[in-house]
Amino acid sequence: MNPAQVMERRRFMAVMAGGLLAAPRAAEAQQAGKVYRIGLLDYSAPDPARQAWWNAFRQRLRELGYVEGQNVSFESRWGQGDTDRVSKLASELVDLKVDLVVTGGISAAIAAKRATSTIPIVMATGSDPVGVGLVTSLRQPGGNVTGMTSINSELAGKRLDLLRTVAPRASRIAILWDERDAGSRLGVDGTEAAAKSTGLIIQRVPVDSAAGLEAAVATVVRGRAGALIIVSTARLFSYRKRIAELAVKHRLPTVAGSREYAEAGGLASYGADFPDLFRHAAVYVDKILKGAKPGDLPIEQPTKFELVINLKTAKALGLTIPPSLLGRADQVIQ
Repeated sequence: MNPAQVMERRRFMAVMAGGLLAAPRAAEAQQAGKVYRIGLLDYSAPDPARQAWWNAFRQRLRELGYVEGQNVSFESRWGQGDTDRVSKLASELVDLKVDLVVTGGISAAIAAKRATSTIPIVMATGSDPVGVGLVTSLRQPGGNVTGMTSINSELAGKRLDLLRTVAPRASRIAILWDERDAGSRLGVDGTEAAAKSTGLIIQRVPVDSAAGLEAAVATVVRGRAGALIIVSTARLFSYRKRIAELAVKHRLPTVAGSREYAEAGGLASYGADFPDLFRHAAVYVDKILKGAKPGDLPIEQPTKFELVINLKTAKALGLTIPPSLLGRADQVIQ
């Protein structure tokens, strides 16, 4: 091969190498330029405590490389505890052609599933996705839904035991629940099942609106309940402060499923660490945006649980909390 041919061959190889390298670089640049559009659908109202859960989700996404305004944008929708409204909002997000929907509350997940069978849905929290028929199993959900479950209904027995510890004289227990929320009904069923061997009488008291809250508590009082269990749902979450005020007024010890109820003035709470669930939901989003199929990702149960006791409320109710219980608490509110 003469010198001219050698030079020509080198030029050819350089061009080929540049072309081979340029292809993946171009693909990377195109992917880097992608701005993912994520729908955030919550069954509840946007109060500060609920927004803190979503802030935990956004923060974890940032840690995973998704920066709002650069490669991700959010479409936030709040159902205000209204099932019809949350269904319309789910359809709205589908019409916007979001890349993925993240849901807060099992009713939001159900609404999203009814609105689309193709757009991936990640539950940041949901009480019992198998029990409400949203997925076939936690291990192999199938379809387009995955994420986190708060196992609220499965913890019903533990909350009943907690209430018996803090209010041992109560023989009749009222359950405040949202009859329009599918997961709430499972929570009531779980509490009644746990109570069968205790001799306790369980009184179901549904709440369907903020306006009906005082009437519901009046029903509890007329029924001579000695204590109150709040089946945590997105709707009742918005009413937690007023529930706590009415409970103290009528001297009703209360137990609920997240720390925010005790922080609002309820006597005690036991349940999942919800900000932690929302952070884990961000990991699901990352996996799906990188190509994973939601139906192939097992739904995870919480690994962190919180017991919170409000001593200020206990004093207002004239109750003495056992030292052994206070020693187990993750937080004691003075």
